[in-house]
Amino acid sequence: MTTLLSLADLTKAYPGVVANDTVSLDIVQGEIHALLGENGAGKSTLVKMIYGLVKPDSGTMTLNGTAFAPAHPRAARASGIAMVFQHFSLFEALTVAENIALGMENAPKSRALAQRITEVSSKYGLTLTPKRLVGDLSAGERQRVEIVRCLLQNPRLLIMDEPTSVLTPQEVEILFKTLRQLTAEGTSILYISHKLEEIKTLCNTATILRLGKVVGSCTPANETARSMAEMMVGTTLKTPTKNNNKHGPALLTANNLNLQSSDPFGTSLKDINFTLHAGEILGIGGIAGNGQDELMLALSGEERTTDALTFKGESIDHLAPNDRRVLGLLTAPEERLGHAAAPDMSLIENAFMTGHKRQILTRKGIIKSEASRNFARAIIKKFDVRTPSSDNTARSLSGGNLQKFVIGREILQRPTVFVVNQPTWGVDAAAAADIRTAILELAAEGAGILVISQDLDELMEISDTFAILSEGTLSKPRPAAGMTVEQIGLLMGGTETVNV
Repeated sequence: MTTLLSLADLTKAYPGVVANDTVSLDIVQGEIHALLGENGAGKSTLVKMIYGLVKPDSGTMTLNGTAFAPAHPRAARASGIAMVFQHFSLFEALTVAENIALGMENAPKSRALAQRITEVSSKYGLTLTPKRLVGDLSAGERQRVEIVRCLLQNPRLLIMDEPTSVLTPQEVEILFKTLRQLTAEGTSILYISHKLEEIKTLCNTATILRLGKVVGSCTPANETARSMAEMMVGTTLKTPTKNNNKHGPALLTANNLNLQSSDPFGTSLKDINFTLHAGEILGIGGIAGNGQDELMLALSGEERTTDALTFKGESIDHLAPNDRRVLGLLTAPEERLGHAAAPDMSLIENAFMTGHKRQILTRKGIIKSEASRNFARAIIKKFDVRTPSSDNTARSLSGGNLQKFVIGREILQRPTVFVVNQPTWGVDAAAAADIRTAILELAAEGAGILVISQDLDELMEISDTFAILSEGTLSKPRPAAGMTVEQIGLLMGGTETVNV
């Protein structure tokens, strides 16, 4: 077996933390190599060094037996390294072909490029229409654009970061078929995912990072998802326990909720109806871009509705977000950096921004500095947020650690109703278990929880009732017990009626 990429003692340190500590690993030609680790373990920093976004402090890389030290992504791409990022970098107002051209060093003329897109997308089962606007594509189709853009570069190594986070089960199968076809042709794939069952199914080998160090490797097919998770965290994994709560009175009701999306590529809400009771967890599934963001904005009060929402029987359509928070309606949006948290503010300041009223962090208009600091520290401790200090900015945290901070900030305020979009997006197995346990405990204490998620296993694990959001319309909520992931996946993909 031929080694394609070899890393030897790569080290990268930032103020207060060593992100990668003498990391060594080999990626073999034609293999799918998983990179596993907790949030903050150093995975992102490592792939950024491979892709030329970050320069290592020490250590070496060798590509096909030749010294490899890309000064920037352009150099990495020229050497045959391509990367599909977790967050898509696409312009919605441009076509598929125009977006792909922007990511190429020397894009061919439009007609030739369109032909190449059609050929490559058809060859790998990732059908795309070059002239379609990206704004009209589903999340799964947008990911195809990113992948095809990489494949047009004929990569020797394809790095994929959380590639299935926005896909239905059926789309995941298509992606896996594509990746296996690529490896059969000799392409290597470095695969990052917190979905360990996927790793077990797809990957040939796995390297495990913990606190910036390589702590082991394994053959995923010979492991269980639990055993791999425990290798990542170095301890026994806790399993969330679902309580059979008796549901109490109605807390939050939506009655024919309609909302025109302010985003030209968004999805307007049409006659949304549900009732959330005390102690109930209502799970809402759906492919990204079907109205999830609009629903969050309507419930939080960032977008106003008319004669649609009641909280404990009283209308709240007219109330602003902070007034809804005072009542006990708290929300955590999907976009953690920029919406849920201010990137360049400290964790103390970010804790203060949503908690100042419920945690009484002011007195006569003056911020209570020590109380605010203690609140931030309590979040960090309770939810194991990996950061050198509460004075660090939100931007300095890894995505998963910021997610833990955002969710913890709201849960520690003891909401009466908690609405959360993608609660465990981008977090590791141990952190996901902790967040789900915290949500279950909150429901057991009598709170009503509305969880919007594209992770179907998550919804089935914690939900009492379940509904699907498709093209801005919500199916009638029904008991989650008895629903299968396959059934839900078909509903999400729009191949069956959602009115189940």
